Amino acid sequence: MRLYNGRNIYNYGTFSPNAVVCKIRVQKIPSTIRFFCVFLQPEKLISICNMATVKQWFLAVRPWSFPASTMPALVAVAYIFFSHSDNLGSVDWLVAAACVLGALVFHFSGNLVSDYFDYKKGVDSENNIGQTNLLIINGVFKPKTILWYGIVLGLVGVALGIWIVCRTNLGVLYVGMAGFVLTFLYSFLKYNALGDLDVFLIFGVLIPLGTSFAVLGCVDVPLLLAACPVGFQVVGILHANNTRDREIDRAAGTRTFAMLIGLKASKVYYAVLELLPYMFVFVLVIAKILSWPALAVLLSLPVALKNIKTMKAGEKPEDIATLDGDSAKLVLLYSMLLVVSLVISAFVL
Repeated sequence: MRLYNGRNIYNYGTFSPNAVVCKIRVQKIPSTIRFFCVFLQPEKLISICNMATVKQWFLAVRPWSFPASTMPALVAVAYIFFSHSDNLGSVDWLVAAACVLGALVFHFSGNLVSDYFDYKKGVDSENNIGQTNLLIINGVFKPKTILWYGIVLGLVGVALGIWIVCRTNLGVLYVGMAGFVLTFLYSFLKYNALGDLDVFLIFGVLIPLGTSFAVLGCVDVPLLLAACPVGFQVVGILHANNTRDREIDRAAGTRTFAMLIGLKASKVYYAVLELLPYMFVFVLVIAKILSWPALAVLLSLPVALKNIKTMKAGEKPEDIATLDGDSAKLVLLYSMLLVVSLVISAFVL
């Protein structure tokens, strides 16, 4: 029996134990309906999955960028561990883990949706230096497959968020709704020089804020002050990418913040983004919001200075081709040093 061929529904089908036979023929089924029909026909789903390897499905979400979303949440959780070290049993650590996972799922969803719109708008092509969309460009995935992949991951994130809300409080719902909207508005905002602001609000503010609401049931200002600086370096990832791709973006008719301020100012702006978190740590240690082991983040400073030097010397896109990935590595290193210092502080101080 065959009811669905990928675009039209037709042929004979037998339904129910009473063997009622009917004939269906519908032309030009909308893509939304075709998507859900796939899940009603297992062999079709299997054939689609066979078109790409598991590794390619994984690479499609840009896994190298995972520090951008997981690190702000992980730093927030580590600060809760530090601040509640005398009463760890009062913390719902399952919800804490769900917050980190939820941030990651929404981030990957946003990556996929952004890749779809970048490709459709002509921002990404086979001539790009970064080549983040190779799986679409080389025909491994169709653009709509990437879009639906992102939507499905977004729905998974929504389901996880609903579980967290049911287990905690409505404050998480409001933060989650704001994050969901900003995630799916990202492409539009990026094309209008507001991508940096959008990224900082999501990764520097909403992720720590949502974690605070979910785990503690309130807004913990010291937690936000400890986790928000990671958001500056996350913006650095985006800015490195946009600085490299400024000519391609201009040709595609988009306007990123890097294009708006120019190359010279972009280099200064990138240096500020990379160095600001270290200044925050100094201030927070002096204010006794963080303890002195947090100064361990300075071990990552040479990497930050190296990235700044690369940006400063970059006159052509090829000069900073991998700087976005190097910036993501800095986020990972800086954040993990801060996380470890917070855990150590919980036991030692």
